[in-house]
Amino acid sequence: MDESKVEIQSLNSDWYDKRVEAIDMLRLDLLDPVISGNKWYKLKYNLKYAKEKGYSTMLTFGGAYSNHLIASAAAAKLYGIKAIGIVRGNDGGELTGTLKACEEYGMELLYVSRKEYAKKEEPGWLQQLAEQFDQPFIIPEGGANEQGREGAKDIATMIPGTYSHIAVSVGTGTTFTGLRNALPVKQMLLGFAPMKGGIYLQDEIDAHVFPLKNSNRQLFDRWHFGGFGKWNDALISFMNNFHSINHIPLDMVYTAKMMYGTNELLKENFFPANAKILCIHTGGLQGNASVSEKLEYNSRI
Repeated sequence: MDESKVEIQSLNSDWYDKRVEAIDMLRLDLLDPVISGNKWYKLKYNLKYAKEKGYSTMLTFGGAYSNHLIASAAAAKLYGIKAIGIVRGNDGGELTGTLKACEEYGMELLYVSRKEYAKKEEPGWLQQLAEQFDQPFIIPEGGANEQGREGAKDIATMIPGTYSHIAVSVGTGTTFTGLRNALPVKQMLLGFAPMKGGIYLQDEIDAHVFPLKNSNRQLFDRWHFGGFGKWNDALISFMNNFHSINHIPLDMVYTAKMMYGTNELLKENFFPANAKILCIHTGGLQGNASVSEKLEYNSRI
């Protein structure tokens, strides 16, 4: 994977009405169309560990439109490891474009009910899955483990110390935690949860942030647009306007909601006038498939 493709792009000052000194975007989405954004960083040390320990199979979890699932399928193929995907709530119904792509990369899919999927962190059920699939290396949903957090730290190496605020979307808290543990405490880290009641992720973050780094951070869950994966015309209009001004495609699941929230905070004068903000584009543009006809740009790289 060529990480040199990642770059920092300045946003047009007209977009933020010059309310702050600067807003830039770390374009992790440029890394790869499939193993995109932070997904690669949360997977690379997991798969490296699996290879080193002699595992021939990995198993992980996700929904029918999961960026993590499709990235895992592609990354496992890259590493020469068989992939198993435990799919939430699809019940063997019609394959989404995401799941079709997972199968094309060679991932074997097992559909389970939402009730059963909720047991994904229970040792007993994980043991059953391990026995069923001949003892695979199990990666939690979203790469939310030690290796995933370690990979997220690598993102911090791309962030200059000149930025006062770093903004990132939060799905499992893995990337946010890795960043907080790696970035200087003086840099304010802002997390935007794209689901209702996403503030619950605070507990997961608290459990893994280093004590000396456990400050200067804030989590928001105000801009979920009805829930995870949900959207409305206001969000689509925002995405189209953002692209027309900045020429950057946003994904409607994560980064669009983060940027919408950032824009609202600008209007609320949350940031000081001398703030230099870096927003992290976490990729996942394949998540736009369901709204592609409403977008005024090609949402794929």
